[in-house]
Amino acid sequence: MSGKIVLAGGSGFIGTYLADRFREQGSSVVVISRSAGDLGWDDHGKLAEVLNGADVLVNLAGKSVDCRYNDKNKRDILRSRTDTTRALGEAVLRCARPPKLWINSSTATIYRHAEDRPMTEENGEIGTGFSVSVAKAWEEAFFSFALPHTRKIALRISIVLGRGGVMKPLSRLTALGLGGTQGPGNQMFSWIHIEDLCRIICYVREREDLDGVFNAASPHPVMNREFMKQLRSACGRSFGLPMPVWLLEAGARLIRTETELILKSRWVTPERLLREGFSFRYGELREALEQIFE
Repeated sequence: MSGKIVLAGGSGFIGTYLADRFREQGSSVVVISRSAGDLGWDDHGKLAEVLNGADVLVNLAGKSVDCRYNDKNKRDILRSRTDTTRALGEAVLRCARPPKLWINSSTATIYRHAEDRPMTEENGEIGTGFSVSVAKAWEEAFFSFALPHTRKIALRISIVLGRGGVMKPLSRLTALGLGGTQGPGNQMFSWIHIEDLCRIICYVREREDLDGVFNAASPHPVMNREFMKQLRSACGRSFGLPMPVWLLEAGARLIRTETELILKSRWVTPERLLREGFSFRYGELREALEQIFE
């Protein structure tokens, strides 16, 4: 994957991984973020200059949802997604040679709590509540721009597994003997290995006939109890203390986060990617965990 790639919101776990992989593949990568040394969001003229002539724009920008949903954090979560997306769209409009492809992050959380059937791009049902409203506004901001020379794809990304991100706290809890079933345990856990997320970006770049919304999730989601069982095995732990809902609620307040991240049943499958011929390298959870913990 050669050429010029602009990676917006590229200083986190996913962005850092993608930047490294794209550079290994021979691409020139420019990172936009609030971190020192990267191109900032406030210089709108510079944004357009950097995007001009780019092959791909990948936008991952957004405040972490691993926090309490108070009024301030809700505003920050929403604006960090919609404002940055609009800033990029306005910059693309100013380009004489706009990016050929704009991939914007979205979230699998846009679908409803599902324990009855998987949510696909065509037949999935959009949910309700704060997180869903953010996801909807994010996609609306992205698709509001009419860009005849830029193909646009929104990736509804499920929980990303790799050597970092969510695996760090989960591995620590499991090592401490707290890696049991979380809540009822029958909530579905949709996930994707970070390497497959990278490969999806490369795949849709090459497939110039593709646009619109894609679910970025493994074709084999599992129940929470199964995920925790396999995580214990990968961590070499035979036992994990179950965490009932009341204890999860208390713990979430203590560490300033929300139980929705654990208790919502995300049953999401990548129907479009499979139909278009994409092959997952880590389709099964066991394969993904083995690679992460090898």
